[in-house]
Amino acid sequence: MTPEYDEGSIRTLDWQEHIRKRPGMYIGKLGDGSSYDDGIYVLLKEVMDNSIDEFMMGNGKRIDVHVSNELVSVRDYGRGIPLGKLVDVASKMNTGAKYDSKVFKKSVGLNGVGIKAVNALSSKFVIKAFREGEVKEIEFSKGMITSEKEVVASDEPNGTYVGFVPDAELFKSYHFINDFVVNMIKNYTFLNAGLVISMNGEKFQSKNGLLDLLEDNMESDPLYQIIHLKNGDIEAAITHGNQYGEDYYSFVNGQHTTQGGTHLMAFREALVKTIRDFYKKDFEPSDIRASIVAAISIKVEEPVFESQTKTKLGSKDIGPEGPSVRNFIMNFIAKELNNYLHKNSDIAEALLHRIQESERERKAITGIQKLAKQRAKKANLHNKKLRDCRIHYNNGDAQKMDTSIFITEGDSASGSITKSRDVNTQAVFSLKGKPLNSYGLTKKIVYENEEFNLLQAALNIEESIDDLRYNKVIIATDADVDGMHIRLLLITFFLQFFPELIRQGHLFILQTPLFRVRNKQKTMYCYSDEEREKAIAQLGKNPEITRFKGLGEISPDEFKNFIGPDIRLDPVRMKKHESVLQMLEFYMGKNTPERQDFIIDNLYVEKDEL
Repeated sequence: MTPEYDEGSIRTLDWQEHIRKRPGMYIGKLGDGSSYDDGIYVLLKEVMDNSIDEFMMGNGKRIDVHVSNELVSVRDYGRGIPLGKLVDVASKMNTGAKYDSKVFKKSVGLNGVGIKAVNALSSKFVIKAFREGEVKEIEFSKGMITSEKEVVASDEPNGTYVGFVPDAELFKSYHFINDFVVNMIKNYTFLNAGLVISMNGEKFQSKNGLLDLLEDNMESDPLYQIIHLKNGDIEAAITHGNQYGEDYYSFVNGQHTTQGGTHLMAFREALVKTIRDFYKKDFEPSDIRASIVAAISIKVEEPVFESQTKTKLGSKDIGPEGPSVRNFIMNFIAKELNNYLHKNSDIAEALLHRIQESERERKAITGIQKLAKQRAKKANLHNKKLRDCRIHYNNGDAQKMDTSIFITEGDSASGSITKSRDVNTQAVFSLKGKPLNSYGLTKKIVYENEEFNLLQAALNIEESIDDLRYNKVIIATDADVDGMHIRLLLITFFLQFFPELIRQGHLFILQTPLFRVRNKQKTMYCYSDEEREKAIAQLGKNPEITRFKGLGEISPDEFKNFIGPDIRLDPVRMKKHESVLQMLEFYMGKNTPERQDFIIDNLYVEKDEL
């Protein structure tokens, strides 16, 4: 029977109801904090952006940030929100000073939405404005005022304080990962010389902008001195490393545009054209950009982003009366990079050598690529190795952010996941045995090895990481020695040939329960010995305890509990100041005496703990 459609079917939602019903429109996805773009980090960013905009307008040189799972707070020392408008700023949509371009000329937040989204999605939200010796404080819960204090005298300096607790009903089992927060804080300082941010008592600041950013993010020394170019509203830093792939950091008005946009496309195009013109050679773009590490930052009046989360720039022009973004960047790179290479012949020579090296490697594997593609076609990838899903990852579409692929070992594990997965958003790729240890090998092996060739074809990353078909690449192996070994071999493969997959936060490890503890009334799944002991205590005497030895032992009906909304994922992260090459050499290289000592020492530690 068709539901009746009448006046009673029409509803008008309050602003906070709409945000809570459709959080994806405002913060992308919810998540639990295991991914750098999960909602809890967007909440912090929305608050930080307001403080950064104050600094960019010349108000306040310090921001104090505190982050814990219990409370997040940001205190800036700008002008402070006008006290009479504090309620409106925190709880009325499309309200803010950034509609007035004279007050905030080149800011990030232009829609008057951001802080309201934080308010609506927090179980507790406190905002204080300090202004001219007075302070006003208001407290909310889920967007509703719970306490509003009268204006009182204060000896605090001007500025704004925002404290919030993400709503655990929406952000289930959330936890902040320190590396993600520190990376966000550092990026703010790299883009705002003179700004000091204190985060949980640790101070961050930068003197050399994007030059500092590249030095901080590179795992090994650059092949040549970082090229640092700057002029007014644009800044760039460029070098090459020894890694595979391309690594870019792009920013607009201090906002980290993780999904790029018109400015990054123009920057990549400008690099190719300028380098071709300088050397007077028609190099392939892929040879010029192979192993590049670069950053671009521009300032735009009234920027247009492709979503409220502001991770992809859509603006075509610098401002109402300015040039196009493309022409602005093309002209800057053409002039400044060309001049730099003419003045620094040693760097120009090192850059040329790197391009020629990439060219030789590309030509060496061209024939192998053709054969590999033929083999992949004959292997009938989509029927034998890959159980695909219906929706695929799209950087610009928040509704397609949760697409994932499970890389499993063996038929039993892949069978269980395949039967219990969401066929719309979850794909399964089945490995045949242990993959090859790819440490120290060239990219030729990706095409010569059938397993690697089929895996890169399934992910669709042969040409560019931008073509990735799944937002989350999840390694799903048994929690035993063999499973751990396969996990290491796969991580080695991605680190060696597709490190940007890890840098951009796409690689995860699936956590599955080690134990099932149950009685006739209740079943509990436990991921550690500690959780098992708590479950036994909670369920009482003599519960049934099952130890899962492998994924294949978990029935499809049970598996639905572990790969659904409550899925537990550990992100694979590349820690700063750790050399990937040294790490791979130590763990995946030849069995050196140093590694033998490491294994023996750690075995003794485990023995002592037993």
